[in-house]
Amino acid sequence: MQYQGEADFQHGSAERLGVLLLNLGTPDEPSTPALRRYLKQFLSDPRVIELPKWKWWPILNLVILNLRPAKSAAAYREVWNHHEEGSPLLTITRAQQRGLQSRLSAQMGGPVSVAVGMRYGNPSVGKALAELRDAGARRVLVLPLYPQYAGASTASSFDAVFDELKTWRWMPELRLINHYHRDTGYLDALAASVREHVAEHGQPQKLIMSFHGVPQRYLIAGDPYHCECHVTGRLLAERLGLSEDQWMVTFQSRFGREAWIKPYTDEMLKALPAQGIKHVAVICPGFSADCLETIEEIGQENREYFEAAGGETYHYISALNDRDDHLDALARLIHRHTQGWVEHSGFDAHADQHERELSRTRALEHGAPK
Repeated sequence: MQYQGEADFQHGSAERLGVLLLNLGTPDEPSTPALRRYLKQFLSDPRVIELPKWKWWPILNLVILNLRPAKSAAAYREVWNHHEEGSPLLTITRAQQRGLQSRLSAQMGGPVSVAVGMRYGNPSVGKALAELRDAGARRVLVLPLYPQYAGASTASSFDAVFDELKTWRWMPELRLINHYHRDTGYLDALAASVREHVAEHGQPQKLIMSFHGVPQRYLIAGDPYHCECHVTGRLLAERLGLSEDQWMVTFQSRFGREAWIKPYTDEMLKALPAQGIKHVAVICPGFSADCLETIEEIGQENREYFEAAGGETYHYISALNDRDDHLDALARLIHRHTQGWVEHSGFDAHADQHERELSRTRALEHGAPK
């Protein structure tokens, strides 16, 4: 293997901390060809679809990729048309990047760079890591923006990082955050968003906490995602002072015919009006940024199910996105996970520069070209 070096490497170059924000991804544009490329990459991930390749390949390539891209492209066009800057997921994640860069630059003792990578689509994980490497990041903290750990999301993101780094000649120090489902700042921000909604729209009869679903067999195999979703739901309900009959956890976005973890969000919203529940609010605590699954599936499609079944008042409470309290919480999370690294505290810019100059001088004396 030819390992990736650094074309313009120079002894004594300044180093820094890198923070890699990861999210699921988005097609490059809301067109059928772009959706076909995106879905092929996404649905070819063995972490997402745990089926033998011989069994899954014909289903994916002969059926799904011939039928689903056009339908998905239409849904994405509707979402993008309501979001002037294009893909809402990418636009919001970029805003989160800017907010965290500003906070960390002001709070950290040493230099820091924040980059964004998408597990599927662009900007790729490899491009984001290269951006950090080119900035001089020798210590990298990886933060997938999934509060609840799942093999199909968090672990898959780590796979992409490892696949890239195993091609590098000089690998950085690496730390991973694999969940923050019970983080105080995250939960406080969620609670604040619900309280703000209630102050404006009134108290719903039931608060639905809808998380992305996974197949039931993943839970049986030991994936902690289901449990972490319920922990988040319970802790959020406690902060809001809700009784057991005022909230529930559900799961959305199921795919295929096999059983997924229940209860299903769409089926529950169809059933609630017959139980006398005519006013609901839905929040999606597992999504750090609004995207197709929140804006279209929850904000529109499931609203229609609820109202068609006799529901009267339906509200979707937006994801935390780039709220100040959300970014403050993520900044504190990053601080906790970077303790002990030189940029976190005790950074002496003068001493650092002196050491780099000394290192460069000695390297040149020993024959280094730069």
